[in-house]
Amino acid sequence: MTRNPDCPARPLKLAAALMASALVLTPVLTTPAQAFFFGGGGRIVYDPQNHAENILSAARALEQINNQIAQIQNQAQMLMNDALNLANLPHSSLAELQGAIGETQRLLADAQSLAFDVATIEQAFAQDYGAAAAQGDFDAMIAGARERWETSVASFEDSLRVQAGVVGNIDGARTQMDALIRESQGAVGALQVAQAGNQLLALQSTQIADLTAAIAAQNRAEALEAARIASAEAQGRENLARFLDYGGGYTPGTVRFFGD
Repeated sequence: MTRNPDCPARPLKLAAALMASALVLTPVLTTPAQAFFFGGGGRIVYDPQNHAENILSAARALEQINNQIAQIQNQAQMLMNDALNLANLPHSSLAELQGAIGETQRLLADAQSLAFDVATIEQAFAQDYGAAAAQGDFDAMIAGARERWETSVASFEDSLRVQAGVVGNIDGARTQMDALIRESQGAVGALQVAQAGNQLLALQSTQIADLTAAIAAQNRAEALEAARIASAEAQGRENLARFLDYGGGYTPGTVRFFGD
């Protein structure tokens, strides 16, 4: 077999080619930007550092957008809360409370004979009560005593009517109180809470007014009865004084006998 003289040179040529390829590829693998070649002749350059910076910038931008969205949501919620705070209470007890007070005032205004008026009371006491009850003749004093008795009876009747009206308002006040408490518990804003509280205070004021009216009517009746008793005592003393008044006493006169 004849040995080919070119055989020892082939391994040397293959090693030289591999070393040349390594020297060519080494800059490509060590540089930050790597170029990829495709068969069509196009080239895409990839920079890992630039890619990472782009991702970080995008993340920061997304975070800012999320923060802005959260701020907008908070502002929208604040506006909704403001709208709820400004919402009016759908329930109002004003008409019922005014009606109850008006009824009590009507009962007080219908007071018989002697009303709740300072000028009228002063005139009546000056003419019919106290020392005035002991003036005039017997028939006038009897008529005055009857008028004072009728005034006392009427005042007690007025007191009972006012008390009955006040008691009648209790059921309506309870109904309004229940409604206002329900509204206050279901209030959605500060304004509704304040309005419910104001109406509860108005209801309390109405009940205080009814109590004041009942006390005033009762005290009026008791005062007129006490004045009638005092006037009756003054009239009784005057009647006794007149009964015991013998005039100038006994004056003797000339005695005449029968036949003189």
